[in-house]
Amino acid sequence: MPFGGAKGEAKATSPAAGIHLGREDILLDLAARTGFDEDAFTLLPTPGAVSIPSPGTDLPPTYGETVPSGSNLHRAKRAYATAAQTAGTALTKLGVLGDQAPGLDHRARHWAFSLTRVHDSLAIAELDVPWWTYHAIDAVSDWLRVHERPVRAFEYGSGASTFWLAKRFDEVHSVEHHAGFGQMMADELKPLDNVEFRIIEASQSSAPRVPSGKEDHAGLDFYDYVHTIDGVPGEFDLVVVDGRAREACLAAAAPRLKPGGVVVYDNSARRRYRPAIEGSGLFERKFRGLTPTLPYPEQTSVLFKAR
Repeated sequence: MPFGGAKGEAKATSPAAGIHLGREDILLDLAARTGFDEDAFTLLPTPGAVSIPSPGTDLPPTYGETVPSGSNLHRAKRAYATAAQTAGTALTKLGVLGDQAPGLDHRARHWAFSLTRVHDSLAIAELDVPWWTYHAIDAVSDWLRVHERPVRAFEYGSGASTFWLAKRFDEVHSVEHHAGFGQMMADELKPLDNVEFRIIEASQSSAPRVPSGKEDHAGLDFYDYVHTIDGVPGEFDLVVVDGRAREACLAAAAPRLKPGGVVVYDNSARRRYRPAIEGSGLFERKFRGLTPTLPYPEQTSVLFKAR
């Protein structure tokens, strides 16, 4: 069964083993991994009654996400994503949702429509939004409207944002750490002449020069991934930090910003990211709230470099 019901009744069923996750299990795990207090989360009901596929059913890939497969958060995400996508297919066939996403000026409707596209980067890209909070999308769009062209972007962590940037920037450089997801992205990005895309996997190391604080990443060195930016000459108007080893990515990217440039740092409320952001020397604006496809609030920060 999907997330749903009144407060205190929300429950998910894992398609892997019929494991029931109570509301408190889900909220505590989300809070622990994002840095938000558990009271900040609301589990929204999925439209309609939707059945989770039976064990053995192939589920949509999570596109590079490496949440440990045995964790409550992983089970909750998989259950939610499957339920939401199934609901979206059914409601589209019934004509309830329609084939086209509402415009961003209808924010709540756009967000509700996006919930059925969760964990599908290509489907999110069709909505013409990056996977940042809506308020951060607005802020970057406003900044871009008044920024002098041509504009160059560098991106750590590819996905829907890569397509969004490609429509609006003259030159986009993107690096992806996950080989499987990266190959899918490379195929989709081939027609775009203004995007240079690289797949740089982490290397195994007993003493990583640039480790990641993410679970299950012990013994992985992201040095080459982080320093991909060093091989691209010139300054950047915008840098997106939304991949692995984000603290090190920010340190490598900040000196490469043009005066007046910005860094988009996603999931910026996570405790492990705060020291790097606060010590970056950049001015931070926090944008918390709704994010396309997510049923809980998130935070994206936009870091500005003085002119």
